[in-house]
Amino acid sequence: MNIKKTASVFCLAISLLASLVFAGNSQSYAKPLFTTKAKFAILIDAETGSVLFAKNADKLMAPASMSKLMTIALLLKALKSGKVKLDDKFRVSVHAWRTGGGPSGTAAIFTPLGKDVLVSDLVQGIAVQSGNDASIVTAEGLAGSEDAFAALMTKEARRIGLKKSTFGNATGLPHPKQLMSARELARLSLYLIQQYPEYYHYFSQKKFKYRRYRFHNRNPLVFKYGADGLKTGATKESGYGLAVSVLKKGRRLVAVVNGFKTKRARRNGTKKLLNWGFRGFKKYDLFKPNEVVGYARVVGGSSSYVSLVGDSQSGVRALLPRFMASKKVPARIIYKGPLIAPVTIGQQIAFLEVRGKGSVINKVPLYAAEDISRAGLIWRGVDTLLFQAFGWLF
Repeated sequence: MNIKKTASVFCLAISLLASLVFAGNSQSYAKPLFTTKAKFAILIDAETGSVLFAKNADKLMAPASMSKLMTIALLLKALKSGKVKLDDKFRVSVHAWRTGGGPSGTAAIFTPLGKDVLVSDLVQGIAVQSGNDASIVTAEGLAGSEDAFAALMTKEARRIGLKKSTFGNATGLPHPKQLMSARELARLSLYLIQQYPEYYHYFSQKKFKYRRYRFHNRNPLVFKYGADGLKTGATKESGYGLAVSVLKKGRRLVAVVNGFKTKRARRNGTKKLLNWGFRGFKKYDLFKPNEVVGYARVVGGSSSYVSLVGDSQSGVRALLPRFMASKKVPARIIYKGPLIAPVTIGQQIAFLEVRGKGSVINKVPLYAAEDISRAGLIWRGVDTLLFQAFGWLF
């Protein structure tokens, strides 16, 4: 039985009233949507994964030094695996010194040519000062050359689910292969927060002393807004950008912006976006734990459909605008189907996509509410033929 799995969609609408009944899909809002002068932007709620705002979020752009998040991701991966230790040392090559150090005239921690640098200083040099020399020294220490390391960066991007990002260097200096989208930068930011909590504090470190030099964190929101990460970026090609994470009252937002014309515009524009995200949204309980949200078609099983439920502890929750004239929102169940039996209780089957007006998108995982065993051979064949002939009618 060869059945091609396709994206299956069931549309519904959810009322946010206490009765939680299905209803029409019209909606309106009492406040206008957010606008920004950034050329590229995205705002994500870390807990729910909800995209609260997006502007050109999937278009590839020059990420400048924000791409150093992938550089430091590979370094933190090596640290966590034990491949390297914080007290290990990497040598400063001519390439690292000339291309990213003092002679380059770019952001640097002024690593001395031919000397060794502690890995702990390299981590801080990248996270706090955005040192290009620190980035190249890291690349060469881990991969032997910056070109080889750039290939590893692209490979790591694919491994963690970044499908578009490509890298030509470890620094973010102008290069035709150095391309990322705002959405993938935000996903990388979330990945760093979730996968490397023991090292994440470096991104919020306000000062860093290396040799006779003192550096201050280049992220302006670390000092006056309470941000705990992540990375600034600025080149003539890209404009001014920032990947930033802020935790307030137990709620974390991650924003990526790029293409501002000045540092001041970047700072103020990012603060406005974050303020809008913190003030303008709240969580709604759409379905209780174990409450059936919908159904997914199963072929060749003891039952033709499996019930879908949300998280066993929290049910289905979505982040939506506070100021809605109507309490009805459109939603749809999305999965690759039909499912082929057997299906196991608790197995993630689908997503419930709940959309607010504009670019607000929630994608909430849905799980099988019961086991569906394989049917006998005859019924599996009949069910397959019925599905191929009549689709969702059978």
